[in-house]
Amino acid sequence: MKPISFGMFLTGAFFLSAPVHAEELAITNATVFDGTGVAPYSATVVIEDGKIASIDKTGAVPDGIETLDADGKALLPGFYDLHVHYTFYGEPATPPQISQAYLAAGVTSVFDFAQAPEAFGPQREWIESFPSPHVNFAARMSTTNGHGADWSDQTTTKWVNTPYAAKEAVDELVPYEPDVIKVFTDGWRYGSGIDNTSMDEPTLTALVEEAHAKGLPVLTHTVTVDRAGLAARAGVDVLAHSMLDEDVDQETIGELLEAGTSYAATLAVYQADKPGIADFEMDSKMWETRMERYKIGLRNIKALSDAGVNVALGTDAGMRLTPHGESTLREMEQMVRAGMTPTEALMAGTSNSAKAVGQIDERGAIEVGKAADLILIDGKPWDNISDIRNLEITWVDGDRLFGPGAPEPVEAEYMAASVPDTPLINAFETEEGRTSTGGLVTGDPDGGMERSWQVYEVVEDEGHGGVLRLNAKLGRREEARVGVILPMNVGRVQPMDVSAYDGLKLDLRGDGGEYTIAMTTPDGRWDWTTTAEEDWSTKTLAFADLTPPAEDVAWNGEQVFDARVLIIRPGGERAWFDLDNVTLYKSEADT
Repeated sequence: MKPISFGMFLTGAFFLSAPVHAEELAITNATVFDGTGVAPYSATVVIEDGKIASIDKTGAVPDGIETLDADGKALLPGFYDLHVHYTFYGEPATPPQISQAYLAAGVTSVFDFAQAPEAFGPQREWIESFPSPHVNFAARMSTTNGHGADWSDQTTTKWVNTPYAAKEAVDELVPYEPDVIKVFTDGWRYGSGIDNTSMDEPTLTALVEEAHAKGLPVLTHTVTVDRAGLAARAGVDVLAHSMLDEDVDQETIGELLEAGTSYAATLAVYQADKPGIADFEMDSKMWETRMERYKIGLRNIKALSDAGVNVALGTDAGMRLTPHGESTLREMEQMVRAGMTPTEALMAGTSNSAKAVGQIDERGAIEVGKAADLILIDGKPWDNISDIRNLEITWVDGDRLFGPGAPEPVEAEYMAASVPDTPLINAFETEEGRTSTGGLVTGDPDGGMERSWQVYEVVEDEGHGGVLRLNAKLGRREEARVGVILPMNVGRVQPMDVSAYDGLKLDLRGDGGEYTIAMTTPDGRWDWTTTAEEDWSTKTLAFADLTPPAEDVAWNGEQVFDARVLIIRPGGERAWFDLDNVTLYKSEADT
């Protein structure tokens, strides 16, 4: 983990309590649950340079080293969560606070399934500037009209339907340096909606082979028994959800064992009686159906654990009523509810998960030479699993990031805004159509099965040079949407402060219909509508005239993530626009 920085990435208070960490520390008299499968034992564990330097069962302490007396406490490897979403609709909803929630739950490694590849670089840089667990990023793939592709464009989720396309898509993702590949392979929507498309075995096999050749583990959205067998035959590393349609059979268990495929059940998201469910929700036929599926999930994780399948831990945290950090702890409690022992649940949350994603040589167990990702707990969670809630200290790579002596929680919620060097946002003079700050133009189509289809590209136009051209067939729905997003910075991670400007100008032509120009801030989308005919016209948008996303918010322009040009109309028709010279402006009075 990089040293904590006071650099340009954060706004708001960021104070550190001394010491931030001890480069050398002996944790004495601890009862060690090391994650290797042996019974807990008393030992002194020494941390040096972020790694576990020694484990001495006699209790000997090296001379001249700081000590921490852990008498009566349990020392464990930090927990893993192989399935989370760092998204703005989770709980908490912003990355510094999400990271703090994980550290406060003893989680030292998470796998984020929410980011577009364009965001990997800036998101990594930002996260490394504040206290955080190890955040691993998953590049997403699906089939056309598959789950995951039913709301995104292909810059977020690649759509592949053949072995050739799967290999090509993996190769396209490699330059972004993903940590794993997440693939939506199972279109079943839990019997409560129309099924999505599913990936066939040859395509998934080719995808897995190419990913493994590039050193990338593959986790799949797989929620049915037959698709679990298919995933195993294709060589998938981890099933990232529960099988919920029926009880698992011995043939499928055998295929999982033969392939070495791990199982992360995300029971925390499927738990029908989870905390926060309203009474009226539980008084419905739909809730009864969810409870029946959840019970199948409980039975299946117990059957797989008993059979020797490697059970790992994932939660789908960030989804509704599945809060970050808390859900990781609840996942282990649900394993015990299913009939697994507390020890088996702790193994799932530590070394089993590290094995599942190929990290066990580096971390996930308390062994000499491994990273000092450690947690100190008051209690004996191998006897009572809920003792995992009695966390006292979390170390990540030897840095004390939660507990006495750890940094104060970060108050900033967003990356510090950049200031534009030029009023020009985009003149579309490059083939990719990147903005003046390097942001990649992406699509913003509606979602769902009956979705709109759009194609956009940079083309040459006489008198304008490069322009962005979008053509679309609006989906058959009451209100359809297509359009493009112009990020203010790469990956839409860092906002831009445009408060020195009064508005936006752009050149637009179109089919004569209505168009929506929008700006996105932490408060939501701010809209302005206009029309455009076949001849070019310059549109001038004053920020003061934007329609706010809610009545109680006011525009200040200090944190803008992107500008958008959208077509939002009744569906079923064709639509198009050409776009050029998107520029911030100041009024004459200002100049």
